[in-house]
Amino acid sequence: ELAMKAQEVLKAEGIAARVVSMPSTNLFDQQDQAYKDSVLLPTVHKVAIEAGVTDGWWKYVGLRGAVIGLDRFGESAPAPLLFKEFGFTVENVVAKVKGIL
Repeated sequence: ELAMKAQEVLKAEGIAARVVSMPSTNLFDQQDQAYKDSVLLPTVHKVAIEAGVTDGWWKYVGLRGAVIGLDRFGESAPAPLLFKEFGFTVENVVAKVKGIL
């Protein structure tokens, strides 16, 4: 939902964005390179959104990409406040996309 809302904002600003859902990186990794390239186009910048540790996502977004995730733990607050603190907002996703273009 977050990625889709960010995509709508980007589209309204004239920026084409594609949303890919990857619930299983293990299954994705088992596919042939042609399939992987058709899903994660090699020539475009990528942003991953993960409500967890970001380490595993860098191999998919590459050096020119960005990952929004949680790399520190132990925070305690209502979920909406934590999501905002960690950058899980439409505004932050849009800013990350614009920042790597």
